[in-house]
Formats: sequence, structure tokens, C-alpha cells
Amino acid sequence: MNEVLTYSPILIEGTITSITLTIASAILALLVSFIVGLARFSRLRSVRWSAVVYLEFFRGTSAIVQMFFMYYVLPLLGVNFSPIMAGILACGLNVGAYGSEIVRGAVQSVGRPQHEAAISLNYTSYQRFLYVLIPQAIPMMVPTFGNLLIELLKLTAVASLITISDLTFMAQIIRAQTALTLEPFLVILIIYFCISSVLIAITNYIGRKVSKGRDTIQAGGD
Repeated sequence: MNEVLTYSPILIEGTITSITLTIASAILALLVSFIVGLARFSRLRSVRWSAVVYLEFFRGTSAIVQMFFMYYVLPLLGVNFSPIMAGILACGLNVGAYGSEIVRGAVQSVGRPQHEAAISLNYTSYQRFLYVLIPQAIPMMVPTFGNLLIELLKLTAVASLITISDLTFMAQIIRAQTALTLEPFLVILIIYFCISSVLIAITNYIGRKVSKGRDTIQAGGD
């Protein structure tokens, strides 16, 4: 184990890369989740069908294949991405497809009286979603988004396959140079667990805050 710890500088570098990849992919996935999820409610059939095609494509194909396609195939078509950008796009777009279903389900679960109240106030569709439906749906999204964030962290581990110097890639380097297998992968296993624990704590905190805000609004309405 001491021999592995001598490689702590590259383990720290790999940890930073993994965290950066996770955060950037999570931001992209969150944006995609809301755009695609809300597009499912559009009055335009072309918009709804485009969202469905995106959803089914990214849910129905392997994230690893998507990552390989973006890094190895797209350059053949004249589109070049750096390894980290290809990883962010593949992870973010893949997880965003699942997140869009979370958004759609949460918005649909808002009670019918809320829809009717917004309509009675002559809100446009945009105002109805922005001021009534989405604020009430967000507290229901947070716990599931938290689980999806952990899945995203685990998904970033395969980014090493396109030469991204993340934790898994660094563990492979240590393994090649020391002929040790158990120790380097045990170390990154612990690091991944620590990162996921922090992410869970953050999402739980956000969940409590938004739930408290919703309860305050409901109490004021009563």
C-alpha cells in the first residue's frame, strides 16, 4: 500500500479530473433533462417527437458506445472533440435522457387543481410552467436526481477508455508500473465512495431546503 501511496500526486490529479467530469456532465445533464422533459408537453408534435427520439436513442444505446462514437467516429466526419469534452457530452447526454423522464414525471404529478388555478389566472403556458408547475415539481425531482448523480459519477469511470486521465486511468498506470492490482483499485474504490458520500450529503441538504420552502408556501396558502 505504501508503494501505491507514492503515486498520490497522480491519484490527486485523477480525482480532480473525475470530479470535474462529473460536475460538468451533471450541468449538461440537468439542462438536457429540463429541455427534453418539458418538450414532451409541447403543443407542437414535431417538438414532442424530437424529444421522444432523443430519449429513446440515448436510453436504448450503450453509454460506452456513445462515448467511443463521439471520440473516435465523429473525427472521421470532421467533428473533433478533446477526450474530456467527448466524455462530458457522452455522460451528460446519456444521463440527461433519464433525467428528462424525472422532470416529466414530476411535472405530471402536480395536482390537477394547480393546473386549473393557473388557467383561471389567465397564465400562458410559459407562465403556468414557470410559476406554478415547475416550482412544485422540483422538490419531487431532487431525491431522484441525487440518485442519478451517483450513477453519473460511476459512469465517468468508463471515460478512461478514451484516454481521459481520471481515477480509473491512473489506477491502470499504477498497476502497470508496480504490478499491483488490489491496492490501487482499493484506493480508488475508497476515493469514489468518499466522493459519492459528499454528493449524497449535498443532494440531501438541497432536498431538505426545497421541501422546507414548499411547505412554507403551502402553509402560507392555507
